[in-house]
Amino acid sequence: MTLATQSTPAARASSDTPPSPRPVRLKRWFVIVGLALVLLVGGIVGFNAFRNKMIANFFANNKPPPTQVTIAEAKQEVLPNLLTAVGDLAAVHQVNVTTDVNGRITDILFTAGATVKEGAPLVQLFDEPERADLANFKAQAKVAELSLDRAKQLASRQFGPQATVDSAQAAFDQANAGIAKTEALISQKLVKAPFDGVLGVRRVEVGQYLTAGTQIVTLTDLSKIYANFTVTEKQSGTLKVGQTVRVEVDAYPGRVFEGKLTTIEPQILTDTRNIRVQATIDNPEQILKPGMFATTTVVLPEKPAVVTVPETAVDYTLYGDSVYLITENKAEDGKVNLTAVRTFVRVGDRIKGRAVIQSGLKAGDRVVAVGQLKLQSGAAVTISPNPPPPVSAQPSPY
Repeated sequence: MTLATQSTPAARASSDTPPSPRPVRLKRWFVIVGLALVLLVGGIVGFNAFRNKMIANFFANNKPPPTQVTIAEAKQEVLPNLLTAVGDLAAVHQVNVTTDVNGRITDILFTAGATVKEGAPLVQLFDEPERADLANFKAQAKVAELSLDRAKQLASRQFGPQATVDSAQAAFDQANAGIAKTEALISQKLVKAPFDGVLGVRRVEVGQYLTAGTQIVTLTDLSKIYANFTVTEKQSGTLKVGQTVRVEVDAYPGRVFEGKLTTIEPQILTDTRNIRVQATIDNPEQILKPGMFATTTVVLPEKPAVVTVPETAVDYTLYGDSVYLITENKAEDGKVNLTAVRTFVRVGDRIKGRAVIQSGLKAGDRVVAVGQLKLQSGAAVTISPNPPPPVSAQPSPY
């Protein structure tokens, strides 16, 4: 049995309606937004690249002007070989004048600060008892001498025994011994200068009772002065007796006193590993005084020529010592440009304002002597018309 189907009017109307355009519009919107984002990102990236390029071009074409510096030339020269140390001065002869015996001062025979000769009387102590004893012993000696002569005459004629002669001789010798002892005591009561020199401040007064060892006055011989100083164990190998020693003191700045190395201590101090050295200096003007602080310089044999630069040219840092080396660069227009390049060097001794360059430079190289604080390695420079700083007249203590 066949059933006939008949579509309704509503169904036919629905099948004849065209599809909706909504999915197409959504895709178009996504495409437009994606293109906009691509254009935005591309614009940002392009702008940043353009900005960086323009900044680089600006700094490349906007170089700072060359820095004006003072230059100096590295020289090859023979520097004096010096060994500098610090020490003090001491007198060749210096003593505190004292008395050997007790006694009361009866007379002061010197003036404070005066120059005296050896044996000059300085202080007289009370010696009347000793002088009385001396007179007594002299009288005993006279009597003993007469008795000895009489005993010898009797003995020669066989009228007296030899024992009498021996007793008289002993009495005579005893009296002479008493005289000698008393004269020694009297001489001790007169204090004399032990050597030529200059007296210091008086420490006693007339009527003062002195005990043995009491200081009366100082006596110093200023004709020669010792300069005592120490050097290290390593430096001691370069020292020899007879080498010239130059001494400077604060009291007379700029003045140099010369002497000779006279003594090298044969023993090295175990606690400091130093060795004591002594030089002798003539002091005819007597202006050098014991106890003065002194800077001593020993003149050693000359060393071979070395490369030197002014001390101001060396930049000392924790990373090493360096100088700014001047290099020449020829530009496209044929003009020569100067550049300061930091160059590390090894610095040796520093003497009289110049530093010894052991490596890193050669004679004839030009370096910046003044103006390093304004420089960086590779900076352009121009030469200042000002001359390099003068070399210090005083040797460096290092």
